[in-house]
Amino acid sequence: MTVSPRPRRGLRRRSLESWALLGSAGLLLAGTVLPAPFVIESPGPTFNTVGEHDGRQLLGVSGAPTYPSDSVLDLTTVYVTGGPTRHVNVLTVLGSWLDPSASVVPADSLYPREVSGQEVDDAGMLAMSSSQEHAVAAALDHLGIGFDTELSVHGTVPGGPADGVLESGDVLRRVDGSTVSSLSGLKGALDAAGERGVRLEVERSGEPREVAVDTVRDEATGAWQLGVFLVPDFDFPVDVDFELDEVGGPSAGMMFALGLVDEMTPGSIAGDRHLAGTGTITPEGDVGPIGGIRQKLEGAQQAGAEVFLVPEGNCAEARGHVPEGLTAVSVGTLDDAVAAAEAVAEDRDLSALPGCTDT
Repeated sequence: MTVSPRPRRGLRRRSLESWALLGSAGLLLAGTVLPAPFVIESPGPTFNTVGEHDGRQLLGVSGAPTYPSDSVLDLTTVYVTGGPTRHVNVLTVLGSWLDPSASVVPADSLYPREVSGQEVDDAGMLAMSSSQEHAVAAALDHLGIGFDTELSVHGTVPGGPADGVLESGDVLRRVDGSTVSSLSGLKGALDAAGERGVRLEVERSGEPREVAVDTVRDEATGAWQLGVFLVPDFDFPVDVDFELDEVGGPSAGMMFALGLVDEMTPGSIAGDRHLAGTGTITPEGDVGPIGGIRQKLEGAQQAGAEVFLVPEGNCAEARGHVPEGLTAVSVGTLDDAVAAAEAVAEDRDLSALPGCTDT
């Protein structure tokens, strides 16, 4: 009789274990190599707008008196990993899902799929440059310092009312006979005109022209529009040098404006207290919402801020995510931000101000 040899169970077990290890290693390798279609937002650094950056005053004002400040007025930032600028792998995404201070969002919710990393960087720098100009305008307006503004045409919407009527480089002078030099002034004139359209006086290549343009109503907002891209051009009586090249986007505008108000006013707007904040700014001083409010709150708390100025439009998102020890105050305008900073300096009860705490 032939005795069949016993199965080599140890070898089979080792083979299975080897395949399992190889499979795990393969998954691990894939997780570290394969890109994931997500963007990770995490707390970024803060920068004191009335302090120094790289050995120079972050906001360098010339052409007007400036004053030292004991306040700390931090603008806040968000690290964005992923998207066109830098792909993230699956393991990084999984780890970020477990990090309460990070947010993982689909990449195409922030960036069009066809956009390149360079285009993203360029757009961020353009938005930052625009926010800096708007901040100077808002600060000077708050301080009662006059400056000149004009609206220039930078293009028209194809097929829109202004297409073929207005040209890039046209400077808008009057609407229906009234001088208009700001976007808010133009909006008011268009709302007054309604569906009847408007007569515009523009300057083209140094020569005055008068044109008639129909108006169309935006279905989403109800606002009357011309289908034209207008950019305000400012002539300020002061020069401001912004020493912050590594940050892009428009969300530092409000804190830039607050820092300028502090630097150009005797004393310290928030005393010796530490504030932080975020928000876009218009030349008229209106504060707009931004992205990454949760990460900015966390970054401010890590930097030691006591009070955070939150745009009104971000309050709902901020509720429930304000770190312990940080007071969130809602602001809709630069005037609101100045009032909040002054309340902090005077050690007043901040509960009297609009807040973003849980209700």
